[in-house]
Amino acid sequence: MRIKRPAFQLAALAAVGATVLAACGTATTTSNNVSPNGSFGKLPAQTGTPHAGTITWAFAPGTAPTWILPVTPGANSSVYTAYQFQAESWRPLNWFPDGAAQKEDPSMSLADDPVWSNGDKTVSITLKPWKWSDGTEITAKDAEFWIDLVKAAVAENPANYGNYSPGVGIPDQITSMTAVGQTLTLNLNAAVNPTWFWEDSLAGVIPLPAQSWAKASATGPILDFTNPANATAIYNYLSSQAKDLSTYATNPLWQVVDGPYKITQFNDTTDAFTMVPNKAYSGPHASPESNLQGVPFTSETAEWNAVKAGSIDVGFVPFQDIPQVKSVEKNYNVFGYPGFSFNYVAYNFKDTTGDFNNIINQLYIRQAIAHLEDEQGYIHAFFYGAAGQAYGPVPAIPPSPYTPANATNDPYPFSVSDAVSILKAHGWTVTPGGTDVCSKPGTGSSDCGAGIPAGTKLAWNLIYSSSPNVIGEQVEDLVSQAKKAGIEITLKADNFNHMLSTYYDSANPSGIDLWAMEDFGGFSIATYPTTNEIFNTNGTFNIGEYSNSEVNALIHASVTSSNPAAVKSEASYITTQQPSLFQPVVDNIFVWKTGISGPPAAFESLTQYQFNPEFMYFTK
Repeated sequence: MRIKRPAFQLAALAAVGATVLAACGTATTTSNNVSPNGSFGKLPAQTGTPHAGTITWAFAPGTAPTWILPVTPGANSSVYTAYQFQAESWRPLNWFPDGAAQKEDPSMSLADDPVWSNGDKTVSITLKPWKWSDGTEITAKDAEFWIDLVKAAVAENPANYGNYSPGVGIPDQITSMTAVGQTLTLNLNAAVNPTWFWEDSLAGVIPLPAQSWAKASATGPILDFTNPANATAIYNYLSSQAKDLSTYATNPLWQVVDGPYKITQFNDTTDAFTMVPNKAYSGPHASPESNLQGVPFTSETAEWNAVKAGSIDVGFVPFQDIPQVKSVEKNYNVFGYPGFSFNYVAYNFKDTTGDFNNIINQLYIRQAIAHLEDEQGYIHAFFYGAAGQAYGPVPAIPPSPYTPANATNDPYPFSVSDAVSILKAHGWTVTPGGTDVCSKPGTGSSDCGAGIPAGTKLAWNLIYSSSPNVIGEQVEDLVSQAKKAGIEITLKADNFNHMLSTYYDSANPSGIDLWAMEDFGGFSIATYPTTNEIFNTNGTFNIGEYSNSEVNALIHASVTSSNPAAVKSEASYITTQQPSLFQPVVDNIFVWKTGISGPPAAFESLTQYQFNPEFMYFTK
């Protein structure tokens, strides 16, 4: 699954060899350090006697949760809403990752691993003994309920479920399903890659409490959700309730949970919230367990000031403040590691403003732009070394056997002169410091390309998230380098949540011509890292509607072939094609007070965009 971030599931992978990109950040070698190689700071061993309190936890600007129902629309699909809000109350069938390791944590999974049959066209998964907060046992019917709600949601509008990919995975490939006791069995319309289907689709099924949610109104009866008409009515009711943020803490629906926490307060102006432990939680947790308070910040400066003042328990280190880390180490532990993800600047292949759609459809244009990105300079100047170069959708860090060679050695190294040469070779009159124009229209190998008339200018806009600041720093440098090659890019700052709801072609068709490039951050990716949903033509997360038949075929092979090399071939070709401008993969650096402890994996998981406060406790 894919969830936008400024993300979804991760699973077991072997480590790559030492020839790949060097690890990021600054590793520590203290005797009590249990951190993975290449991490930033140190990860202390668990210590102390558990004491309960209220853990205050900082949300980055513009990332506070916006949707509570775990059937999440594309416009609300962020790691912050999914992992750090919804997942506190409703857990998926299988839990990935185990800390920062790209494997499952069975102790936190609601179900056993899947069992395949019928030539990889039938899969069964058995749920463990687990209870809802109302004392009802979770059964396979609750998992079936979620799938039927997703079916109903996408039947109304594909944008109603952010991880939807037409014809691929759940729900479209399911021809029938049975739920008997604790076992859910799915029959599929074709053989699939079992690893892909599990890690990218099945593991993300989120059982929901059918005994209290399967209704079409607050006072209505419980309905048979396997009837499509009933499922639609139920979905419409639940989604209408999810739109009312002011009732999150008071609506009885959201009090029936299977996760470690339930919500007690929600501020619909700031999106701050408070949660208390679910006393019926069946999974592992600290004892006693602390309350949780989500604290949104309006700026990175405000958040970092709160860390320096010691007024927040768990926070993050803005990249511009990495040089100040030493000043807080007396009161805070510091740890950073890259999330299994990729950062990118998206292109809008449907923006007709100034014929941008026809311009960006030319591979040579995307190659020229890639030559204008100084990744190594960014890492040194903006990330203080706490990042690594990345040239495609599969990073080298954290380790993955699926990272292709051309994603660890820059296929388009930084060079303004190379960018200029490419443009001149394709019919552009280049004016460094000015604006290039097409002087040789046509479709020949030395022409500007199809749909680009004479006199067309290389000028467009780029919308970017103002938080974290490092996004702005990168795009500002890109604009500066592009200007040297005669490409005029106009910047506009925005915030993460607004960008998701506005500059997203399939979710907001009326905004197609509002943007040419955008940088909201990127995606978390699965440990079987196909870009299905992101770069295939009909992918729900294909924000700028990129379309390439060879990419479609390679993605199809990744999800249907059992050949593990298929997804590596997909990543290699996408790296060459540059459907977006890939950026450095960064260390996600977090701090937590030295008076808070727990299993190291609970703090490692912060770097993977997940928050497991149920394991954290105060030591005094």
